[in-house]
Amino acid sequence: MQESLRRRCRSTLHALASALSVVCLTAPLHAHAETTLYVANVGGSNEQLYRQKVIPPFEKAHDVKIVYVAGNSSDTLAKLQAQKGHQQINVAVMDDGPMYQAMQLGLCAKVEDAAVMKDLYPLARLGPTAVGVGMVATGIGYNEEAFKKLGLPAPDSWQALTDKRLKGKLGVPPITNTYGLHTLVMLARLNGGGEKNIDPGFNAMTKQVAPDVLSWAPTPGEMDGLMQAGDVILAPYGSGRAVALQNTGFPLKFVYPKEGGVALQVAACALSENAQPKLSQEFIQYLLSPEVQAMQAQAIGLGPVNKTVKLTPEVAARVPYGPEQVSKLTAMDWATINQHRTEWTERWNRSVER
Repeated sequence: MQESLRRRCRSTLHALASALSVVCLTAPLHAHAETTLYVANVGGSNEQLYRQKVIPPFEKAHDVKIVYVAGNSSDTLAKLQAQKGHQQINVAVMDDGPMYQAMQLGLCAKVEDAAVMKDLYPLARLGPTAVGVGMVATGIGYNEEAFKKLGLPAPDSWQALTDKRLKGKLGVPPITNTYGLHTLVMLARLNGGGEKNIDPGFNAMTKQVAPDVLSWAPTPGEMDGLMQAGDVILAPYGSGRAVALQNTGFPLKFVYPKEGGVALQVAACALSENAQPKLSQEFIQYLLSPEVQAMQAQAIGLGPVNKTVKLTPEVAARVPYGPEQVSKLTAMDWATINQHRTEWTERWNRSVER
């Protein structure tokens, strides 16, 4: 009788152990399969960096699967608008212009407070629902050797675009290029206007700048080519593009104008319709960590928005970095720009590039 009871107990214990082992083996797999975070960001070198170095540690730490949704900022914004009401993306990473549109459309949730937020430059706080995660700058690029040969002083202001000694050697990107748009706004500010009063910018561009422009090169690659050929010796430039040209050995000098270079930020927001609100906020906080900020600076030329980040001199030379340089940057009023962008583009086509 006792032997029979012992056998039954052993059998029950074996059954329980087997059941527990199945639960232990399958539970993490089920949890992992059920928790997915969809992150939208640009492709190319950004995607490569995120897939190889940024995403894996976060997946491991949070037991989550991240799906990278590649597309340029305009594509991402279009997806967010199309999916409104049945949003599939959890975190969107976009350039500041489209991000402001997303904010205005109510697509982004409030950025939650966290310890890392206290380490950010004020410029990075785009608003209550989005935060900058990296930046480049728009300033002035010029051919240092050509300026020396012509006996011209090094430019230090946006006013250099109106210097008559540069007639026929000036390049300006069109308004459809962010660098060109930044230039128009800075000329407006220089002449008593700004985003809310763009007329002084158009007047300066039409009367003082346009007559001396050799080329309205629409892409950075074309502007690089004109610089290398010696046809253009000064143009509005992005800090990242300047580094790429400098790396070829070309004597391009990049200047943060005294009135301010323009911060072109890459920003992130957690979608307001969100199946993973907590994880989305944690992922954004992770992007702001010194480790990820340093990786972005080194791999894709994004200046850190976290002021505690330490960069090597070599990397620091390629990006907006440190309080001194960041203090020379100014932000655009994208809410106003986005409201008038179509109208300004039509006006530019009529009056500037004739």
